[in-house]
Amino acid sequence: MSSEVSYTTEEIAKLLKISKLTVYDLIKKGELPAYRVGKQMRVDAADLEAFKNRSKGVKAAAEAPFAAEAAYTASAAPPSLAPNGTRSLVITGQDISLDILAKHMERNLPGIRPLRSFVGSVDSLISMYRGESDIVSTHLLDGDTGEYNLPYIRKFLIGSSYVVVHLLKRKAGLYVREGNPDGISGWEDLKRPGLRLANREKGSGARVLLDEQLRLLGIRGNEILGYDREETNHLGVAGRVASGDADVGVGIEKAAMTVGGVDFIPLTDERYDLVLLRTKQNAGWIGTVLHIIRSENFQNELRSISGYDLSETGTVLYET
Repeated sequence: MSSEVSYTTEEIAKLLKISKLTVYDLIKKGELPAYRVGKQMRVDAADLEAFKNRSKGVKAAAEAPFAAEAAYTASAAPPSLAPNGTRSLVITGQDISLDILAKHMERNLPGIRPLRSFVGSVDSLISMYRGESDIVSTHLLDGDTGEYNLPYIRKFLIGSSYVVVHLLKRKAGLYVREGNPDGISGWEDLKRPGLRLANREKGSGARVLLDEQLRLLGIRGNEILGYDREETNHLGVAGRVASGDADVGVGIEKAAMTVGGVDFIPLTDERYDLVLLRTKQNAGWIGTVLHIIRSENFQNELRSISGYDLSETGTVLYET
């Protein structure tokens, strides 16, 4: 293969028939050398070929999706270290605040290279349980208690050691067409026949928020037009409402500020928290990350973005 050819993490995942989180874990453990181009991680073709050669003797990834994991755990390379001696940490979630956090970590943690994985809250917790990520974000509402995140974290991370720290609050609710021609005011309006919904993917915090509200109101998802049509981010949902392809969608206020032709109906203050995995390898940076989150420099950057409530930022909510 030409050394000039390189692949994105998505392309590597498709080629090896493994999840993108497994690709990030390969990079984190130093088995798959990677480098950053802007916000994107890339892997040279020669390094991919070398990894595949090292993996010979293990079942092909196409036959066993986790065969690649068995290959790199048997390697003699130091765990979690890239070839140049830096250590990669995987941060999951989609909010821009996480990109700002990653930038501050690069500045304040020599030898640490943050990698971003853009997945939803449930997939983030699953990835941490599997040991595939180090910092995960979550905004999952438990409808029975009205509590955010901790009920889910305790269930998913059984047997793990971790710290839960509050990052920010943001308004969540419904996107409606400009001027709200359908007169939508709350969750109960979703039972109206004929309303077309723009939905989020399963496992996202917005999808859990919607499904919990529907459950509490006794509304079945398959009774709502568009319930099975999914978007992978808030902008996609707001965009469908703005274009007239849907009448209502669930999401956060910030996306409505970005997409024209959409009004926003705030219905809840959503808690956006971080879970930091406690391991021997992570002990050296957890204190620094907490210091960054509580710092004026970091919070001032967040204040420049509309829609964030930082009144409790940096508060440790739970630790094992």
